[in-house]
Amino acid sequence: MFYDTLRVDFLVEVLNLIDENIKLQKRKNYVLLAEKSYLDSKKKKAIGFYKKALEFSNKDEYIDTLFNIALIYDELEFFSESIGTYKKILNIDKNKPGAYYGIGIIEERLGNLDRALEYFFKAIEKDKNYDRAYYFAANIYDLKNEKEEAIRLYKKVIRLKDDDYHAYNNLGSLYEEMGKYDLAFKMLKKSVDINPEFYKSLFNMGVIYNRLKSKKESLKYYYKALKYNKKYHYIYLNISAIYIENKEYNKAIDILTEGIENNPSKEDLYYNRACCYSILEFEEKAIKDIRKSLILNPSIIRFVEKDKDFYNLYNNRNFKKIIKKIK
Repeated sequence: MFYDTLRVDFLVEVLNLIDENIKLQKRKNYVLLAEKSYLDSKKKKAIGFYKKALEFSNKDEYIDTLFNIALIYDELEFFSESIGTYKKILNIDKNKPGAYYGIGIIEERLGNLDRALEYFFKAIEKDKNYDRAYYFAANIYDLKNEKEEAIRLYKKVIRLKDDDYHAYNNLGSLYEEMGKYDLAFKMLKKSVDINPEFYKSLFNMGVIYNRLKSKKESLKYYYKALKYNKKYHYIYLNISAIYIENKEYNKAIDILTEGIENNPSKEDLYYNRACCYSILEFEEKAIKDIRKSLILNPSIIRFVEKDKDFYNLYNNRNFKKIIKKIK
């Protein structure tokens, strides 16, 4: 029996094409199911569908799908599984900077700062322009109190991404801590110019203006920051400190009360309000706030017993009881 070789080859090619199309469609369906599950907050189910999609993926698709799985594991705080998935990617292709970066992010979250740095720099080794790897490496050096290295890396970030208002803000904060207020002001102003609604930059501008003895401007920026984040309790604290310094105790009480309503578990807000109540001789209110602040953080007893703002309470029986009980 004789066969037409060209016809057989053609049929094989058609069958292979059909098979590839079937695989492509199956992968597409599983990916769609995974994406829908993710959007429905069924993240474990999404992982299951992505794993099914792996069975019908080529190399590039396989790696992309593993990245999705690793990210979801991270979101679920299944950190070992996430790291394991990133390592699977690196076993396939060791030149994927995103996988090193992903491991670095998790190691930082777990408090393994040196290990995180190692992975961030591996990501940078594979991609010299990986601005996020520089950024988070800078954050770690800041945490390690290695300020000069943090500054060097943040500067690298803004050379790569000149609209990174977070990096400008962090640089400004570092310069403020170092007493370099002119440089701090310059960096923070740049951050605010890029994003006028970023509360951290607005707050830090308030800090700088206060350092520069411009309390009016300082308050203006603190209140701007408050507009965008009512949960950042340091804003209320810093505003109250200016009012207390100006002996505007009722204004301080008002802003601290607002702060407590939005941040009921922050002991320093109760503490500062207690100081104001004590100065104004509202003893019962002062003692109530002292008691609440100590419930939230008993270690501040060392401040309570020595704070001159509580002078009016030194002979108060309930105040003495609180001191004795905590000690």
